[in-house]
Amino acid sequence: MNGYLNNHEKSQCFGCEACAQVCSKLAIAMVEDEDGFRYPEINNEKCIDCGLCRKTCPFENMPVRYGDDKYVFGGYSLDENVRFESTSGGAFSEIVNAFCDENYVIFGAKAEGLEVSHSYITDKTELPKFRASKYSQSRMDYSFREARHFLKEGKKVLFSGTPCQIAGLKSYLESTNQDKLLTIEMICEGVPSPLYVRKLDQHVEKKYGARIESIDYRYTGRSLFSKGKWDFQQMRIITIDKKNVICKDRWVNPFWSIWLKHLMSRPSCYQCPFTNSERVADVSLGDLWGVHIYCPELYGHNGGASLVICNTEKGKEVIKNAEKGMYGHALKFEDALRYQGPMRKHIPDNPQKAEFMNDLRSNMDYKQLIKKWADRPSLKLLVQKYIWGNRQKVWLWNLMNSKLA
Repeated sequence: MNGYLNNHEKSQCFGCEACAQVCSKLAIAMVEDEDGFRYPEINNEKCIDCGLCRKTCPFENMPVRYGDDKYVFGGYSLDENVRFESTSGGAFSEIVNAFCDENYVIFGAKAEGLEVSHSYITDKTELPKFRASKYSQSRMDYSFREARHFLKEGKKVLFSGTPCQIAGLKSYLESTNQDKLLTIEMICEGVPSPLYVRKLDQHVEKKYGARIESIDYRYTGRSLFSKGKWDFQQMRIITIDKKNVICKDRWVNPFWSIWLKHLMSRPSCYQCPFTNSERVADVSLGDLWGVHIYCPELYGHNGGASLVICNTEKGKEVIKNAEKGMYGHALKFEDALRYQGPMRKHIPDNPQKAEFMNDLRSNMDYKQLIKKWADRPSLKLLVQKYIWGNRQKVWLWNLMNSKLA
């Protein structure tokens, strides 16, 4: 039988935690393996063999997926503060404003130190805690149970997460009325092992005398080349004692080199069933990749732009209201899909992954690890990103069009 609970095949577990949350006997715990990924472990003394965990597992019983009649929007928030604080575009905040008018609950992932977990808020002013990219699979804790409780109370529930987490939620809520539920998935390209950032934390503590308090993987507030610019993103680390702010530009950051080589992703990510146009969530949200090619007018002075894909009528209705707070317009799904690799195919397996993970688990320190595995950026890449990047191409496009006008 397929599914981790049946065969312990790690590639067949998304880590969504639906099985653990649905168990009324609390017989399932999520336990880290040697690579730092969490998997369900059944306590046979508590288990009554009801089979509910297997019925709820989205790998074994995939919830309804939506593939047709998509509405696609590209653009960015008109609120400069929201746009500045967001990873790109600020569409998530505008969707929240459109859906959460009263009697609402918002679920999302928040980071506390190195740990990322799902939680909820009941006040939109607290939304900043869910902003910024985490690049870590969040612990779900009891968020599915809490979402079901709020739905039964008649509240509006907005739930955001990775595609597999939304699938887990949908499977968990199968018998629950979901009319007031809006699901938003972040277009995902695999989740890295937590061991990497833990090894980085050891390095920071050794070098600076304090551990990491927070990490912003795509900080745009300050860069070597410009301030608040989309192209020039950094990893920003702040230590617990607040004495150190460590910034590393994206394209010279070892994390990006290693992650983009797919050396440390969760096993299921290499066979992800969500990397196609059939989606589980009401709304798919991501960066507007290719903006400088097929819709440069949405580049927005290099401040970031969002891609919003509505997979259901419910999603479309909410986005139509959210557009009132955004600059942008509808796009063709075929154009957007062309530049969204994670919606076309899963990440490729890297034959060196086992060797890298062995090094990551070993006593090899951080400097040794990145020296062995992180590639230095080529001159061609640096020119492409810093000298002849997207914003320069858009500037030329605008210049040419102004002369033709």
